[in-house]
Amino acid sequence: MRLDRLCLHDFRNYECQRLELQDGVNLLIGPNAQGKTNVLEAIFLLTGSRSWRAGRKSELIRFGTPGALIEAGLTSRGRDFEVRLSIPLSGRGAVTVNGVKANRQSRLSDVFRCVLFAPEDLSLLRDGAAARRRFLDTALCQLRPRYAELAAEYQKLIDHKTRLLRDEERRSAMMAVLPDFDARIVAVGTAVIRYRAQFVSLLAPVCQDIYRDISGGRETLSMRYATVSTIENPLGPQKEMENAFFRHLETHREAELRLGQCLSGPHKDDLVMEIDGRPCRAFASQGQTRSAALAMKFAEREMFFRDCGEYPVLLLDDVLSELDSARQSYVVEHTPGGQAIITCCEDTGRFSPSGRRLRVENGRIL
Repeated sequence: MRLDRLCLHDFRNYECQRLELQDGVNLLIGPNAQGKTNVLEAIFLLTGSRSWRAGRKSELIRFGTPGALIEAGLTSRGRDFEVRLSIPLSGRGAVTVNGVKANRQSRLSDVFRCVLFAPEDLSLLRDGAAARRRFLDTALCQLRPRYAELAAEYQKLIDHKTRLLRDEERRSAMMAVLPDFDARIVAVGTAVIRYRAQFVSLLAPVCQDIYRDISGGRETLSMRYATVSTIENPLGPQKEMENAFFRHLETHREAELRLGQCLSGPHKDDLVMEIDGRPCRAFASQGQTRSAALAMKFAEREMFFRDCGEYPVLLLDDVLSELDSARQSYVVEHTPGGQAIITCCEDTGRFSPSGRRLRVENGRIL
């Protein structure tokens, strides 16, 4: 999988920029606040995923313009693709692949995939559960477009139910339909839980092996998916899981009505990480948490490779400057095997001299 060409029009601080990329390592070098991360953000959007930085699409559009446009030429599974993603200031955007309009932006993951490693990912294990759920969702939305649709539907159901729970005037009318509403939450939520649990069961041994390599075999990293307490086995029979989930909703119904919050479901789940049997969030050192985050990202990359036989494009956003020498060496040594696009403030000389080096200055790539 390779990104050959990227064209940005009115995206972030880029008015009109064309970028040619090569297989292997591509370095984007320049001071902070010049637009390096903006390039990675545009590439990440080509997977059909949402930006990890922007809360609103208006943030993606250059000030004073009606919309942004991202165009790309890429190679995937032995085929060439031309992708066009428009982001208007108002209304819905449009996606075309080889001139054919895609009905859903999430379908872009059928064509293009990438793994992003940003500085904030180094605190994955210390952050709240939402950060680890986001890690799972970002990977699964690329691997399985059906999951992206389920996750979006589940979030809409939870948002709708939360509004109903907080609406005192409609409370009595809501009670009559709440069981049916919860039934749909259970059906969709159980499917989300199963997807996540299956992914974690495959990811865990890969992540464990990579962490062992990084730590020199001195420590063991484990992970498990923690979900609704009444679901004993998140990989068990579907009907059994649904019944367990519904029981949990019933026992928490009074509390939900009292607090005006949805208390049960995969929006509360977590990815529990342990080193030598001790919870990472409470006991891991800074070095251990960074090694574990590194292992998670490179394990995600390996999972993508196993799924389609090609490495996804690896995006490293100024991560090397946050790592010590040993962990920098691991990244450098394990980047080959696919295309990598790396931002950094200065060229440390760690990467092959044959890699493409581009200077970024004030919204221009030289």
